Amino acid sequence: MPQIALNRLLQRPTVSTVVIGARDEEQLKQNLGAVGWNLSPEQAARLDDASTVTLPYPYWHQRGFEERNPSLV
Repeated sequence: MPQIALNRLLQRPTVSTVVIGARDEEQLKQNLGAVGWNLSPEQAARLDDASTVTLPYPYWHQRGFEERNPSLV
């Protein structure tokens, strides 16, 4: 799971870098295993759907006014 989470972060266009830490050499190797492959678009969409949270006010309200609040990405 950590490799999937790190890989998903690395695929996001708004994330420029990911800082990792490790208790030992084995955990470092596991974390570095997140590099060199990509999730499929379908897999990434499933993760995005599973991690969607309801935005607090005023953010959910502003989503109704996309012409005034364009998306950053």
